[in-house]
Amino acid sequence: MNLIVEIKTEDGKPISVLVAAPKNFKTGSRGYHGQGKIEIDGKRYQTQVQLVEIGSKNAPAEEKTNDESA
Repeated sequence: MNLIVEIKTEDGKPISVLVAAPKNFKTGSRGYHGQGKIEIDGKRYQTQVQLVEIGSKNAPAEEKTNDESA
């Protein structure tokens, strides 16, 4: 399952949307990661989002998924 991350201004105006895909991080933790380039007021930015499941680094191996390797 992918996550859709919407970036908005403080008044709620949408700026961009990123897709965060499942990821198994090199540290052993698992979660989601997405990256992209967005434009704000005519300036381009490189951006990324990372969600790490709390406690996933210590989870037993059979609970970990192999959706994406680090």
